[in-house]
Amino acid sequence: METRQQGFLDSQPLREADEDLASEVSLNNSNMTEEEREEILQELTKLEDEISTLKQVLLSKEKQHAELKQKLGVTPLSEFRNNFSRGWHDMQSSTAYKKTSETLSTAGQKTSAAFSNFGSAITRKFGDMRNSPSFKSFEEKVENTVSTIKTKVGGTGTGGSFEEVLSSAANASSQETPTNNLTDISERPC
Repeated sequence: METRQQGFLDSQPLREADEDLASEVSLNNSNMTEEEREEILQELTKLEDEISTLKQVLLSKEKQHAELKQKLGVTPLSEFRNNFSRGWHDMQSSTAYKKTSETLSTAGQKTSAAFSNFGSAITRKFGDMRNSPSFKSFEEKVENTVSTIKTKVGGTGTGGSFEEVLSSAANASSQETPTNNLTDISERPC
């Protein structure tokens, strides 16, 4: 059989009797005389009385404080508002706030300039693309196709610019009226 030594981490949980022993305070210190013990107990009692008195005085002062505020018309809401305003002002006057504000302002300006440059570049590229031979060829093919369709549909074959062709095609399609080709049910074959 193995014998195993129990270390700190392997110890068993405390039992109720052990907890009672651990919670007891021993005032019977062998280094302390009975006189010293009595002195300490008297000093402890005196301190507890002083603490009790100070609590009563503080409670009285807080009550007086609240009554004076009430006489002045100071409400908790106005106090909160004043404290918030003071805190906001203190925060805005701090160096950290100022540095952060300056940094964000600079970043905003740089971002705005970048978007402006990006927009200009896109506009320029679209202009270059529209003036390119490929786009011109595409535009001519679309105009020719629209002219052909207009001619076949019954419109005039007068070409025109790309925008004119599109608007005339839109007008032509809006002027057409749908026809009603319903036949009598008895005339339909099964």
